Parts: sequence; C-alpha cells; structure tokens
Amino acid sequence: MGSVDSSAVVFDKVSFAFDDHVVLRNVSFSVPKGSMSILLGASGAGKSIVLKLILGLFRPDAGSILVNGQRIDRMSEHDLLRLRADIGMLFQETALFDSLTVAENVGYRLYEETDMPIDQVRNRVAEVLGFIALGEYIDRMPSELSGGQRRRVAIARAMASKPNLLLFDDPTTGLDPIIATTVDDEVVKLRDLEHVTSILVTHQIRDAFYVATHRAVKSNGSPQIVPSDTERARFMVLHDGQICFEGSGMELRASGDAYLQQFLFMTLPPW
Repeated sequence: MGSVDSSAVVFDKVSFAFDDHVVLRNVSFSVPKGSMSILLGASGAGKSIVLKLILGLFRPDAGSILVNGQRIDRMSEHDLLRLRADIGMLFQETALFDSLTVAENVGYRLYEETDMPIDQVRNRVAEVLGFIALGEYIDRMPSELSGGQRRRVAIARAMASKPNLLLFDDPTTGLDPIIATTVDDEVVKLRDLEHVTSILVTHQIRDAFYVATHRAVKSNGSPQIVPSDTERARFMVLHDGQICFEGSGMELRASGDAYLQQFLFMTLPPW
C-alpha cells in the first residue's frame, strides 16, 4: 500500500457485518491522491458498503479507515460532518429535488453549508453546469431533463463544492449504453481535468473499461474524450467479502482465476 500521506483513502484489515451476515472480511487497500480506483463486484458483494464506510455512515467492526490521513472509524459525528464537506457523493438513490431548479439542486450544499454569497454560488453553479455541457438548463426543473441529463446534474451537484474526493455508486445503472457513455465522459473529465481523486463503484464492466481506457484533453478550449495509450484507473474486484483482484484492466482480462473468468464472461462482449 502507498504511504498514508500520499493516500486519499486507506482500508487496513477492515471487517464489517450485519448481524451474522459478513460483508467485508479483513479488507485492505489504498487509493493514492489524484488517482481513480474502480471497484467491481457482483450485486450484493458490498461495494456500496465500502463507500458508506468511507463516509463514516457505517463504522467497521475491526480494522481502521483513513480518509485524507484522518482515522474516521473513531471520529465524532461533528468531525465527520466536516470531513464529508470535502467529499462529493453520487449514490444510486441520490435523486434530484424535484421541487428545485437545476441551479438550486447543484448549488444546494453551497447554499446550505457555506457562507458563500448568493451571486458567487450562482457563478459556481454556472461554471459546473458549463463543465458538464448543460449550461443552458440552469433554470429548468428536473422533470424537464432526460435520465442521462439528471445523472449529469447530480455529478455537477457532487463537484460544486470542489471536493478532493468523489465517490460514484453505479452512476450509469438503468441508463442505455449511449446515454451511459455521456455520464462516463463526465467522470473521465473530472479525473483528468479537475484531478479529483475518485472511487467508481460499478457492476457495468463496459463502463469500467471505457473510463479506464479514455482520457480528457482540452482542444480549442473545450474538453474532448479520446482513447488513451495507457490505462488511467486501477481495478479492484470484491468477492466473498474480500478484494480478490487488484491491478490493471489488462491484467484482469488475462487472469486465470475461475471466478474472475466467470464474472467477465457474464459481462463482457460478445453478448
């Protein structure tokens, strides 16, 4: 594992259970600052639990968790709230507020949790909506947006407060592949242009490999997504309560492990 100072997130021998149901068993990994980790696993493997442990919404039964060098498994609720202010979250169930405009949704944390003047909040909201190419939707209602646009607005909301760590929980679930790619592109842009540390949880292998093998570049002032010569994310696979694989996408595809072969066979083309 990388040194604590250079790691945004460190799990050290973390175990977690719901009563008799063991979710994580002695799990250790680290996520270096400025990097992207992709956490794969079958439905119910505990991927979302990992994110909720990082946020301090759950506490581990054993082991330690550090976020930005701070032990969060022993942190008070007051200190956790301060820590969470530096984390952007995009959970499956994080729906937009239907009664608020796009601008009010995106600026919600800034309005509620900071003393930023309203005109500055509006400028920041316009900036992040421009980043996700939805600037003209600033005063629309969520009901006027497509599913993919709503998901991208949720990403804008997560990034509005300029967090150093972004957590994505299956951001493309329920979207068709073409729309899903527009969401993947935003994740790539955040990593490559904003240099945000990110953990992407997904069971959509296609999206995982797309994000790992594409990069964002500025072209004439606007971002373009292009294929990358090198992989730009590290893969981890959660199975049976443990990290059963950690490495590159190429290494994952080449693995001789029976479970990994079955997992990829069920999810990679040809379909």
